[in-house]
Amino acid sequence: MSDDLASPDAHTGPGFTLDGEDLAFKPGDTILQAAHRASRYIPHLCWHPAFAAHGSCRLCTVQIDGRSGAACTVRAAAGLTVESNTDALNGHRKTLLQMLFVEGNHFCPSCEKSGHCLLQATAYQMGMEGPHFEAFYPARPVDASHPDILLDFNRCILCGLCVRASRDVDGKNVFAIGGHGIDTHLLVNSASGRLADTAMALGDRAANICPVGSILPKRRGFVIPIGQRQYDTQSVAEQEERQAP
Repeated sequence: MSDDLASPDAHTGPGFTLDGEDLAFKPGDTILQAAHRASRYIPHLCWHPAFAAHGSCRLCTVQIDGRSGAACTVRAAAGLTVESNTDALNGHRKTLLQMLFVEGNHFCPSCEKSGHCLLQATAYQMGMEGPHFEAFYPARPVDASHPDILLDFNRCILCGLCVRASRDVDGKNVFAIGGHGIDTHLLVNSASGRLADTAMALGDRAANICPVGSILPKRRGFVIPIGQRQYDTQSVAEQEERQAP
């Protein structure tokens, strides 16, 4: 069962501290869920409030009573001391972001998702400088076979959100993640491996949940001009705080 189906009754005992601030939590909350509800930003890429935690990107790693843990998977508990906004943790996050950028083909100036991309916005939020590692420039395909949806494997960060959305909301199991290590990749569940040979539709949750530019609707490019997009007007931290329940 998804963490979001936990009891709505707030925890009535003592809460926990996040960067010195006391936070309440609901029974079953993870640290990230409680922080999100309190409009406290913890960087993340693979977590989404509508789905159970995946724990794959590790960007939400925090210090919990002096030990490292993923804020999206560790349950909140009374008396915990959690640190997130520290130089050491933010330095670790910048390194992870730099590795994501060089591992894939992320060319922000030419990407339709620029200004509306969680990876790009988080890099800005963390103050990520230019790449510190040699780019891989992997040869990955672009699947334009579907009449309404473009699938660009070059930008996939393996967050698993499309997998969970297609399985848990759409009931179609269009996507899966296969392979190991550096060869881990997104799979399309059709005999041909083409998106056109699946039941995916433009209105599916999986078609609209990608945090980067891997899954894009066709014939809608630059409808919202650069400079007027979600993260052009507010930082990702400000967006998270505004969208919190």
